[in-house]
Amino acid sequence: MLHSLKSRFVKKLSRRELFRRGSLLALPALLPEKLVAAAAGAPKVRIGADIYKSIGVRPLINARGTFTIISGSTMLPEVRAAMDAAAQQYVHLDELMDAVGARLAELTKAEWGLVSSGCAAALTHATAACVAGGNPDLHVRIPNLDGFAKDEVIIPKHSRNVYDAAVRAVGVRVVEVGTAEELEAAFGPRTAMMYILAGPQADEGPLNTRAIAQLAKQKGVPVLVDAAAEVLTIPNVHLENGATLVAYSGGKCLRGPQTAGLLLGRKDLVQAAWVHSAPHHGFARSMKVGKEEAMGMLMAVEMWVQRNHKAEWNRWLSWLDHISKRVSAIEGVTASITEPEGLSNRTPSLSIRWDRTRLGIGGREVAKQLLDTEPRIATPGGRDQREGNETGISITPYMMAAGEEKIVADRLYGLLTKPPQPEAETAAAPAADLSGQWDVQIEYAAGSSKHTLFLKQQGNRIEGSHQGDFVSRDLSGTIDGDSVEISSRYGERQGDSLMFNFTGKASANEMSGALDMGEYLKAKWTAKRHDYRRG
Repeated sequence: MLHSLKSRFVKKLSRRELFRRGSLLALPALLPEKLVAAAAGAPKVRIGADIYKSIGVRPLINARGTFTIISGSTMLPEVRAAMDAAAQQYVHLDELMDAVGARLAELTKAEWGLVSSGCAAALTHATAACVAGGNPDLHVRIPNLDGFAKDEVIIPKHSRNVYDAAVRAVGVRVVEVGTAEELEAAFGPRTAMMYILAGPQADEGPLNTRAIAQLAKQKGVPVLVDAAAEVLTIPNVHLENGATLVAYSGGKCLRGPQTAGLLLGRKDLVQAAWVHSAPHHGFARSMKVGKEEAMGMLMAVEMWVQRNHKAEWNRWLSWLDHISKRVSAIEGVTASITEPEGLSNRTPSLSIRWDRTRLGIGGREVAKQLLDTEPRIATPGGRDQREGNETGISITPYMMAAGEEKIVADRLYGLLTKPPQPEAETAAAPAADLSGQWDVQIEYAAGSSKHTLFLKQQGNRIEGSHQGDFVSRDLSGTIDGDSVEISSRYGERQGDSLMFNFTGKASANEMSGALDMGEYLKAKWTAKRHDYRRG
């Protein structure tokens, strides 16, 4: 009888639950005693100001702006409190999003609102809404759009960018247009949506948002505006200009959760975008937004309409003024503050200029020193003129905290008055002439690829082209003795951006070293001079 009851109980457990329970029971036996003891002790992560240092990560002062790679912005205290409170109860997410959508509509004056897992996710969900309309039969087929009535998205050339990958992720075919005539001809029965990247180019010229929206409305095509880095205008400027939908980042000027975004606009499409969002299953399941992010993002918008934006602006100006006065005391250094009127990354900035030969250091060197040494400071980067000796650096106060302006000012003053002395460098004679075709083997984190370099060397300079897996781009580089550096860059003309920087050692027939791919991190590479006998 006991055995029968036990058997029936086990059958009710899922395979996943059985595996989980069995694994937990076996864990102490499988792990070394010291490891088990360490796991049972105090955590290595220390809550507080040193939380990142406790795991060996160096925090930084953000004098650069709301860039995701340096973690965007810091959340407002009210946002943190809302997320903490939201984390302590359960709710049904469909019910939550209905309530959040209605409240966002009240706050922003849009028809409806949606919290997404970042602005890119908002773009993806909006595209899916325009393609599939909330139809689950279609939803589960995305990104395979075979048989869909609408599967094309029109994008003006001025709006092609790395972020339109979020639109392409749905599986749509991009139709790129450069003139009003091309736009008129691009509309057809398969057109699902138009995508526009907000910015000066979308505000001016024949393909501005208002002109596009007027034509799109006549064709019955919705218009999505990507305003990720912009300030939130109420009533919304893009919706006022005729756009159907507009997407924002939550972790930039709104200072909401870094992993949240906003989609605002026509109610039926925003609600359909939620159908195509996680936690609903299908292609977008990975773009999950939790109750904590939903309430944190809503609180960020609540605070946006209450914040004293004029006082914030004046505070940023006061910080820049302090830095400006400090560095301007150095003979030969000038500083000027710019107050832009645009919507994107709307913040004053400080431009600091000097003569490189007079001070003995360039803007790029200053930016590198600020980032590499302590206290660590991220800036928009230094600027060195191609001709002449003028150089400089800029400071963005947007995401700085009170008191950090003094640290930035002191660091800049120290670097400009007592710059580190670089070692004298003279290029050595090239160890080989690298002119010709080279077959390159690249070893990525978990894969490999074959590329080709076509090089032409003149002295220590190298020029040529780099053929990748799909596209070719120009390259340039140098050879110093047997040390070689070759760089290529593929722009955003097709909505992508790739940067490859090969460094290493070279001989007459072989090269090898490290490959820096920017945001795609690093790899290893080897190259051999092409053997034309083998084709």
